[in-house]
Amino acid sequence: MITTGMAAAFLFLVFFVLLFLNVPIAVSLGASAIITLLLTGMPLGMISTMMYAATEKFSLLSIPLFVFAGITLDRCGISDRLIRLSSLVIGPVYGSLALVTVVVGVIFAGISGSGPADVAALGAILIPAMARRGYDRNFAAGIIASAGSIAIIIPPSIAFIVYGVLAEVSIADMFLAGIVPGLMLGLVMGVYAWMYGKKHGHKGERRGTPGEIWAAFKEAVWGLMAPVVLLVGIYGGFFTPEEAAGVICVYGLLVGIFVYKTVTLKRVWEIAIDAGTSSAVVMFVVGAAGLFAWVVIAKGIAMKASTLLLSISKTKLAFLVSVNVLLLIAGCFLDAISIFYISLPIFLPVAKEMGVNLVHFGVIMSVNLAIGLFTPPVGVNLYVACNLAGVPLKNILRYVVPFIIAAVVALILISAWPDMSLFIPRLAAKMRGA
Repeated sequence: MITTGMAAAFLFLVFFVLLFLNVPIAVSLGASAIITLLLTGMPLGMISTMMYAATEKFSLLSIPLFVFAGITLDRCGISDRLIRLSSLVIGPVYGSLALVTVVVGVIFAGISGSGPADVAALGAILIPAMARRGYDRNFAAGIIASAGSIAIIIPPSIAFIVYGVLAEVSIADMFLAGIVPGLMLGLVMGVYAWMYGKKHGHKGERRGTPGEIWAAFKEAVWGLMAPVVLLVGIYGGFFTPEEAAGVICVYGLLVGIFVYKTVTLKRVWEIAIDAGTSSAVVMFVVGAAGLFAWVVIAKGIAMKASTLLLSISKTKLAFLVSVNVLLLIAGCFLDAISIFYISLPIFLPVAKEMGVNLVHFGVIMSVNLAIGLFTPPVGVNLYVACNLAGVPLKNILRYVVPFIIAAVVALILISAWPDMSLFIPRLAAKMRGA
């Protein structure tokens, strides 16, 4: 008879062996779950049932819509306009263009919701610009990869949508809870960018005149308004988070077709294909991870692991420290969606037992996973940035490490200070009550 311990050992052994062999994560998750089903004699009919159950949740419909909206606004040339506005405002301070990268990364995060998408959109413009100003291309790739990670913390965040579905918490509250932590992450990265600029003598050009800044603002305002429309619409009671995704899609199309006039019907079709391809990859991971998570729960692995974690973590602080360490390690090897599906069946019961607010806990997890996006060896943002900069991964690692350290400092503050995440959701709740 196969015991729970044997099933767990076999499931994770097969999974990590497949990962080591460079098998895609979705295939590794699905294959290890299926092989474990065969080994333990569980019904194979559950494969299609559980994969379908993982993907048919209504809230997940917002993922392809937000992806479509982000691509649409990017094709409108929003990133160019945001960069110009930020450059004119920041002016001749040390590390000016590096600071522009962080600022635009924060702003663009409120449009795309995807780390790799942010890196691709901004890196194509900012990496060559930084190289022309004398910045090391390896540093440019490193800061783009790091700043792009903020996209999964600032709303609309795909990570928050997945967490909200799995933990059964309000996605709208998750969106609001991510604002201040996202700004905190941008702040610590900006501090290091300034320090680097001062050390290497990188200064920006002149600050724009009020007229130039106003003109640049008017050009960029349509991009700046996208996250405002999203949050005001949700908390003003005009639409749900799922409906908001559709509204932002229409908003992006109207801006692209009638305001900037850069989006044609042909380009809409191209955007739809790109969005569909990106969303299909995400949903394939969701389906395979859902099957994997079901095996973890059905075989009693999650319960055993939760009990063990509860016995080790005697206090809330010890639990959060354990979670942060485990997630920082996991983020080196896995993507955010996979980690949510694998770890939440284990972490959630303990978090509830410890009295951890689940919205705050979701922010903590997402910040960990944001750091994973630019942590070697599997940080997706790193590979996108390296490709854009034309440099090998090993060359940018020493430039990324300071950003990882800065992000971990922010993570510690976010973990220790729940009100940083919960202040805005609580304020919004009071306003609704009033």
